[in-house]
Amino acid sequence: MPVLEVVGWVGSAVVVWSMMQQRILRLRFINLVGCLLQIVYNSVLGVWPVVGLNVVLAAVQLVNLYRLLGRRHSEEAYEVLRVDPQGEYLHHLLARHRGDIERFTPGFRGPVPGGAAYLIVKGEETVGYVLLHDTGDGVAQIDLDHVVEKYRDLTPGEFVFNSSDILVEDGYRRVRTAPGVREPYYDRIGFTEVGGAYELDLVGAR
Repeated sequence: MPVLEVVGWVGSAVVVWSMMQQRILRLRFINLVGCLLQIVYNSVLGVWPVVGLNVVLAAVQLVNLYRLLGRRHSEEAYEVLRVDPQGEYLHHLLARHRGDIERFTPGFRGPVPGGAAYLIVKGEETVGYVLLHDTGDGVAQIDLDHVVEKYRDLTPGEFVFNSSDILVEDGYRRVRTAPGVREPYYDRIGFTEVGGAYELDLVGAR
């Protein structure tokens, strides 16, 4: 098969694959790659209407990527709200996301009595939630840190643990994960691995 034809088929496949992505940032980026491949392929063939279409689509994706990346660390991107760990809405979310929770946090057995819960919201949408409990000396242990799939780009966690002051306001100086967390991302947002868990100095991070 000629190389040019391979480029055309790969470009089409990449565009289709991008439409299957749940994470918005990944969808935009993969779709952009597919559009660029289609631009190359159709430019060589001289199919200018298709080239024009893909140039416009690529420009749209670039603008959207610029906006998404520009809001990654914006304090207006997310809000963190205190909620009742035994509240109906939180329990609805836990039941709805049970499969994902069992996959990433198999040791989670529900809110710890006396613990705290926080919702991560973006506009009117609930992006995720964090459940934790006080282990003493201002240390909070994370029992559950869950984000819906399309927002798993580190930004909700960065906001909760690095930008928002809500945990410090609630008296915590340090936050620690439970040992054995699957597919952890914490080392990428400032946590340090200690004895199989990850820790962050909340006061020092500010």
